[in-house]
Order: sequence, then C-alpha cells, then structure tokens
Amino acid sequence: MNSDGTRDARGTHANPVPRPAGSPEMPAVPPRPTRAPGVPPLPDGTSFLAWLRTPRPDVAPGMWRFGHTPRPDKEPDEIPARQLLGGALIAFLVGWLLWSLLQNGYLGYWWWIPLDLIVPDSWQGSTGEGGPVGGLILYEGYKLLVALVILLGVARLGRWGEVWRRYIAPRFRSQSQEQAAPTAEDDPAQWNQLRAAGATDVADRLVAEARAGLMRDVDHARIMRAWQGVRSGRHSMATFTGAVLKDGAAACLHPSGERDLPGRLAQHDMVTGQVRLGTTADDPRNPYAYRGTGLALGPELLGTSLLAVGPAGSGKTGGIVWPVAESLCLHALAGRAAVVVVGAAGAGLGPADAYDVVVRIGNPESVYDLDLYGGTTDPDEAAAVLAEALVGDLADPHPGADSRRSTTVLAQLLGPFRAVHGRFPSVPQLRQLLDGAPGPLGELRKALQDAGQESLLRELDARERQLGHPGDVGSVLADRVALLDRPAFAGFFDTSGQSRPFSLQALDHPVRVRIDLPQRGHADASRILARLVLAQFTASVSVREDRSLFACLVLDDATGVITPEAVRGIQRLRSANAGTVLTLRTLDDVPRPLRGPLLGATGCRMALSGITPWDGQDFAEVWGKEWTEARDVTDRQIIADSPAGKAWHALRRVITGSAPTARAVTVRQVERERWSASELAHAVPPGHAVLSLTDVRGEHAPPLLVNLRG
Repeated sequence: MNSDGTRDARGTHANPVPRPAGSPEMPAVPPRPTRAPGVPPLPDGTSFLAWLRTPRPDVAPGMWRFGHTPRPDKEPDEIPARQLLGGALIAFLVGWLLWSLLQNGYLGYWWWIPLDLIVPDSWQGSTGEGGPVGGLILYEGYKLLVALVILLGVARLGRWGEVWRRYIAPRFRSQSQEQAAPTAEDDPAQWNQLRAAGATDVADRLVAEARAGLMRDVDHARIMRAWQGVRSGRHSMATFTGAVLKDGAAACLHPSGERDLPGRLAQHDMVTGQVRLGTTADDPRNPYAYRGTGLALGPELLGTSLLAVGPAGSGKTGGIVWPVAESLCLHALAGRAAVVVVGAAGAGLGPADAYDVVVRIGNPESVYDLDLYGGTTDPDEAAAVLAEALVGDLADPHPGADSRRSTTVLAQLLGPFRAVHGRFPSVPQLRQLLDGAPGPLGELRKALQDAGQESLLRELDARERQLGHPGDVGSVLADRVALLDRPAFAGFFDTSGQSRPFSLQALDHPVRVRIDLPQRGHADASRILARLVLAQFTASVSVREDRSLFACLVLDDATGVITPEAVRGIQRLRSANAGTVLTLRTLDDVPRPLRGPLLGATGCRMALSGITPWDGQDFAEVWGKEWTEARDVTDRQIIADSPAGKAWHALRRVITGSAPTARAVTVRQVERERWSASELAHAVPPGHAVLSLTDVRGEHAPPLLVNLRG
C-alpha cells in the first residue's frame, strides 16, 4: 500500500505527469544517511526509542517542542545569581563562626542555661566516660538542637531555599525524568492507537522493528500518516495491516522507494513536524517564556506563509530556505506534504538526490520540462495564469484597475489554437500569433472555418480588429513572450508531447520538486518563470483532491514576483492547507502600494540583520506598538538645615566626591513600537533576525530576536 497521497496523478495533464523513479512494490532501501544532531536512527534502536519518548509539551507558536522545559510567562523578580550565591556563602561562614565561638566558650556558656534548668543535678558534670548514658544523649542532643537552630537561621538569612530551587533541584529533576520510563499506556513506542483498534499484531511488529534498530523517524511519521488515512476512511484496515505485517518499518513507502534524504543539515523532529532554525536570544525585548528556547517552524506556521527580508549574505538561503525545504522533503517522504523549491541554479537548495523532479530550465541536460500552461485544458484558465506571468508586474496595484485585457487577448488565441491542434501553442507559435503575423493567423482562420467553429472565429476576428490599435496589449505580451523564445530555451516549454513536462497540478501527491531558474543572462525571463510558478501554484492547490496534504512553494528571491494577483493568491492559501516561503533582499523590490498588503497577507514575517531603515519602517508599522512601563529617575540634592546635618553632608562630599542626593522614581505607562525602524536597521547583530509568527489557528508570537546560528 502506498502512503496517503502517493498514488499516480490522474487527469492532471495531457501527458503522464513525471513520477519519482522507483517502485512501491519492490523498494530499494538506500543506505543510512548522514545524521544531523537529534536524528535518532542507530543500529541498536536505543536512540530511536529515547527520541520517540522525549516529552514534547504544548507550547506557544515557534518554540522547539522536542524536550522543551516550559518557563513562566513573566520574569520572576529574582535576586542576581552573583548576589544570591555570595550571600549564601557569607551566611554559611557566619554560621560556622558562630558555632565555633559557642563551642570554644568565647561567647560564654549562657546558651547552656535552658538545659541546666531541666536536667537533674546528679547528671550535671557527669556526661563523660562512666556517666549516665541518658545525660550524654541529652547533652549531645541539645548541642545538635542548637546547631540546627543556627543552621535554620543561617539558611533563611542566606536564602538557601532559593539556591536549591534555582540550581540544585533542576538537576535532580532532569535526572529523574531521564531515568523514569513511561508506563505502557503512555509509551508512544507501544503504538497504543493500533492496539486500541484491534491491530495488536501490527503494533507488535512495529515495536520489534523499533527495538531492532530498523525504524527511523521518517518511517514512524509515514506509518502514522497511513494510519490516519485508515481512520479517515481513505484506506482500508486490511490493506494497512497487510502492508505493515509484510514490510514492517518499510511499509507504505513513498513512490521513490526512499526512506530518508541523502543527508541532513538541520535538526528535525518528525513527530511534531518542526525544523529548528536557531535559538531565541536571551534579550529583554523578548518575552521571558521565549528567552533561550529553540526557534522552530512547522506546517502549522508555514500554512500562513513566511516572508524573509535581508541583504545578500544575511543567511536567507542557508539559514531559512534550505532548512525549510529539507523539512518539507522529509514530510513528503512521510506522505504529509508536497513541496516546490524555486531558485537560481547553484543557489544551494539541496542536492538533486533529495528531490523527485529537478527542472533545470535552460540546461540541455535537464530530464524534465516545465509546463507553460500548468496542465490545464481550459483556455481561459491557461490564459489567466499565463497573463499573470507575462505582464502581472505591469498591472496597476490599485483596486479597480483593468488587468483582464491581457487575459482576454491570450484567451482569444489559445482557445482557437487548441480547438484546431488539440494542444496549446508552443512559445514560437504564441509569439507569432501575438505579433499578428498574417501567415499563422490565416492558417488558424482557415482551419476554424473548415471545422465550423463559428464562436471561435468571432474570438479570432476580435483579436485581429484590435491589432495595431492604440492601447493594444498584444504587442506587450509578444515582447514578454520573446524573452522565452531564446535559443537557450529552445528545448523547453514543449507542447507537442516530445518532452517530459512537469505540471503543478501534481501537488495533490507528496512530490518533491526543484526548479532551477537561469538567472545568469536571463534575469527577466527568470522573473517571468517565477511569476508563472507562483500563479500556477496558487491556482492548483485550491482545486486539489486531497487537501489534507500540505503544499508549500519555497521561492528563493521573489524579486519582481509580487503582483496584485499574487498577493490575493497568497491570502487564499491558508484555507487550502498550503503556504509559501518568500525571500527578498529589500522591500524596495516590491511596488510601494503592495508592501503593506504583502506584509498583511503573510502570517510569519522576518527581518534579518542589515536591512535598511526604510525596510525597518515597514516592519515597525505592521508589528505595531505595545504598552510598556517607563521609569523616570530624578536625583534631587538634599539641603541640610542643622549644623550637624551640614557637617555630615560636608563629610559625605569629601568621601564620595559628590553632594548628597535623594532619588525620586516616577513610573508611567507609555505606548512604544515593539521594534523601531532604527533598532531593526542597527541593533540586530549579524546572524540574527527579528521574527513574528502566526499559526493557522490564529495564535501568534510577538516579534522575537532570534540567533539563526545558535
């Protein structure tokens, strides 16, 4: 049985959609990959079981849940560590000195008076060898009682209880948690969900696989995903049971037959679906509960989309794009997600072996092609997506602007051409039709007349009447299509069935796709293709058959991609269980009227170190303000009236070098920006970023200062 959503695509393209190599029936398990920190698979299975049993408490958005120890929401009013430990040590020395002075009689023997009043006279002075045993016990017990009284007083004075709670008790607590084994009812390694459903033999097989070291974190996530499909009714219980009993931990494989990536760079937790990006800084501007905790992203946050802005070299690709893409590829192997990663060739988006489909546009060695029309057979839908890619950046961002003319022009040509040829035109053919070349238009007209397509003839007549008129967008479309009609792209965007085009309509299956754009020498064409992929993605995910599969588009460098329609498409992704990850060098790459809507459409916003104050101003506005306590401290000189007071003040002035003052503190509530534009531009250290988060349930985290290298 394939995992949920790994079946072949049906009806998504005129030609078969490229499928990952490998057979689910006879998978070839790859060698164990290089492990990143926190990745559990080891031969003896001990590490995997310890990883699986590690607590993962429910936390606020963005916290790394694996082994997390919750902290209070507000910072306790604690004594500084140096002062606390120093006071505890001094109190101990004072108690020791006091006990030594009492023992040696330097303070007299008055502390024996209470004992002398209750002890018989015959016992006094006979506590040594040969004296009554009761007297010896009584005198030694009294000494112990006095020592305990001194110890309690010293402990209270030196705050030893606070030292115990802060430094000693947590160590014992962590050791006891490590040693305590979960009960059978609470042990996730026992697969109690399967046992409760009557699949005891399946659970026993999986437990044996885990103890033998044959199960990995991706295996656990993949089988849990398949079990969810059984519970939801997408799969039958008999099929699931047969697959697990036959293949064990290798059951329900991804169509590629792979059980892990060739290597991992980031730290992942496949139980929660998180990828760790760094550590939240221990900074007063961060909420106390977040300070020092791991910062992680998962589908519940990526479902609201992520926008990261930072200059070149700030860590966008290596610190954000690739870890997120790596996590989504692991989710795809587990049957949970479909991912499309788009970036420049050689941008460091992971090895080709980590993907099922790699489209290298402009590279003659590319195995796969990109479908220019998104796999649709509807001319109007194809025209809308293609118009967005070609001239979406030229549309007026203001509401009410007429951006439908380009779609209409393309539909007037695509519909008649498909009716005659059974396919959409290639790039050279589309360019000739948009230029109004008489030969191709005449041939198309004659074919429509022979077929009796009167309605499509009227479409073609309308297009011919608009040719050469002022304001006709056909020439603009032809100029943009000419950017794709270059010798470097001669073997791409084929519509005749001679290549292996990939269509984004395959995103209802857990496929891993990487698209390399030819930015070197073809920057304008790369922007067109990036807009094309984004438009096809937003159009395809909303009509998927299986929306339980998370779909994500990771776009490294979204310069020239943000258009009014793109912003509207991003806003609709959350309801379709999909999201995007966009990076920009600066918000100046986005038209001014679209910057606010873009920041509002994305739930997760990240400002990396080195942004300009102008970019910082946009982030500061979207993050808003908060009420804080402001303290005004005023030092007022004390004037003495009496001669003794004046003498004392004169002496203090000689010793301290300053006049005696009285300090007045005024506390008031003021409204200030969470992060100002100046702080974002100048106070964020290298390798850090300020990140705000919102999950698909609406819970949010305020802007956090994060160390991406921690």
